[in-house]
Amino acid sequence: MRTYALHRPRGFTLIEVIIAFVLLALALTLLLGSMSGAARQIRHADAAGRATLHAQSMLTQLGVGVALQPGRSDGELEDGRYRWSLVVTPYVDPLKPAAAALDSSAPRLLHVDLTIGWGDAGGEQLHWQSLRLAPADINQAATAVP
Repeated sequence: MRTYALHRPRGFTLIEVIIAFVLLALALTLLLGSMSGAARQIRHADAAGRATLHAQSMLTQLGVGVALQPGRSDGELEDGRYRWSLVVTPYVDPLKPAAAALDSSAPRLLHVDLTIGWGDAGGEQLHWQSLRLAPADINQAATAVP
């Protein structure tokens, strides 16, 4: 008497292959989505870092060679990739009475407000504020002395 061994079919059924492809597609979708989010964050960090370096350079050069005067100035950096705006105003001490006399020969404190923006919508921007001590205007001080 001969017995025949039952051979099991080798390989996967069609439903198993389809489920494996669906799981693979979901995993790849999640992986690519997280990678694109990471790439976007890296681009933003790079742009913010470059804007910070430009701001540091601008604030370092502020008042060097030319006396710092109150006013507003705007411009562009890197062929228009970054836009900057600088506003310099006299500093007003909130604790000092408004009627206090100012010595025209004394140095004065100026409030510096620098904004650097980038991107198409202009929504991405960084903002810096600082105080600078500016020498008194020599011409103005000379005319004030009797």
